[in-house]
Amino acid sequence: MKLSSREIVLAGLFAAVISVLAQFTIPLGPIPLTLQTFAVGIVVTILGKKTGTIAVAIYLLMGMIGLPVLAGGAAGIASFFGPTGGFLVGFIFQAYFTGWILEKSQFNYFWSILANVIGAFITLIFGSLWLKFSGNLPWDTAFSAGMIPFILPGVIKAFAAGYLGILLGRRLPFTNYVYR
Repeated sequence: MKLSSREIVLAGLFAAVISVLAQFTIPLGPIPLTLQTFAVGIVVTILGKKTGTIAVAIYLLMGMIGLPVLAGGAAGIASFFGPTGGFLVGFIFQAYFTGWILEKSQFNYFWSILANVIGAFITLIFGSLWLKFSGNLPWDTAFSAGMIPFILPGVIKAFAAGYLGILLGRRLPFTNYVYR
């Protein structure tokens, strides 16, 4: 996969956007409610599958190497092995599949919101599976802790990311997609 200088710069800039939005958190037990999923959705809606997923990967790598960019200023490899590790890994899949759905359909409000809702559920599933296996929890407990409390906020953030992503994508001069 060859990247242009423009794509590299955009991925880096939008990784910084995710880093800033990730700092908006509401403590909710061991798994906080954050704007990370919103940030991932809006970034992919604007940049598309390839550049958006790379932006998410850069963001996660920044957190992994110790920069305090993860939710609430968390950092380091230990964050990926704690209760939120599955959600963090899920962001890559959220980005990829949200972008994939948009590129296979249309960059319009309907498809953007639908793709972002599906992407949010992908992250919740990864997070719940991580809780199940890392915490050796029963299935119902893992999904009760990792999915149920986050469905409504996730859908709201997905609607907002889908809507704002299209709105901004239409206005930003560097987007490659035809927003309808």
